[in-house]
Amino acid sequence: MTESSRGLPLQKIPRGWSASDLPRLDGKRFLITGGTSGIGKEAARELARAGADVTITARSIDKGESVRKEISSSRVSVLEMDLTDLNSVRKAARAVEGRIDVLILNAGVMAIPFAKTADDFEMQMGTNHLGHFAFAGLIREKIDSRVVSISSQAHRTGSFGDGSLDAIRDICLGRNKYNPWGAYGASKLANLLFTFELERRARAEAWPFRAYAAHPGYSNTNLQSVSPEASGRVVEERATALINNLVAQSASKGALPTLCAATFPDLYGASYIGPDGIMEMRGYPKAVRARSIAYDQNLARNLWTISEELTGVQWR
Repeated sequence: MTESSRGLPLQKIPRGWSASDLPRLDGKRFLITGGTSGIGKEAARELARAGADVTITARSIDKGESVRKEISSSRVSVLEMDLTDLNSVRKAARAVEGRIDVLILNAGVMAIPFAKTADDFEMQMGTNHLGHFAFAGLIREKIDSRVVSISSQAHRTGSFGDGSLDAIRDICLGRNKYNPWGAYGASKLANLLFTFELERRARAEAWPFRAYAAHPGYSNTNLQSVSPEASGRVVEERATALINNLVAQSASKGALPTLCAATFPDLYGASYIGPDGIMEMRGYPKAVRARSIAYDQNLARNLWTISEELTGVQWR
């Protein structure tokens, strides 16, 4: 079943589903972008514990190797990749050998000051969406089972203006007045538009994998501290740390929707998994619905067209 519109039923996930419910994953191979901290690192840890072979991407090989040794030196490998540079993305894609059962597109930045990638993309859109779009497209023929994209409740604030090709291109290239949270919301909306369009295309083209999305709710990761730290806002940085300690759930708890989307048996295509608590801020995994615009097929097709144009990666 494909959850390509808001009208289709949501899959029932057993209440309280946790990492202890993971099936044995011996012989399965997972590739996680951004696996050196936060949600990606915790997901890698649990997948390796369940017997999977896990490849994590890292901008720094040294940091990746440190995490590899911490988690499981025998089951975890490191792939160097910088999503802000398409040359690095292409090099990493060429280095992927063998089959990938599940690709988890997790790496990201949040609400940072205005910057551009090496390819002149707005940094948040370039990192959170365009880099992932290119990487997944380049290794598409090696993916056997699932592609999981990590979004956020911030997608509810995202916008692509009138949804035209020109409007989407301008946002991707940072041509509009910049708002850090607005840009982050747009990139997280892009993750969902990509997921639902990928599921439609996978079915139409008879590709072997299904597409899913997940969000971690409000989880205590390094993402929340990056924006104030990068801007030099010391007071905000300290306040964020305090709020995280008081309110946010742990990164390991926040990784549960990702793990569920990546492994839950017979999950409906295009399912979106998030926490089951109030406002989906914390809790155990359940199937949730995105904001209605995330299911807009015309907007998704336009985003796909611009993504192919800007990255030069054609999903064929």
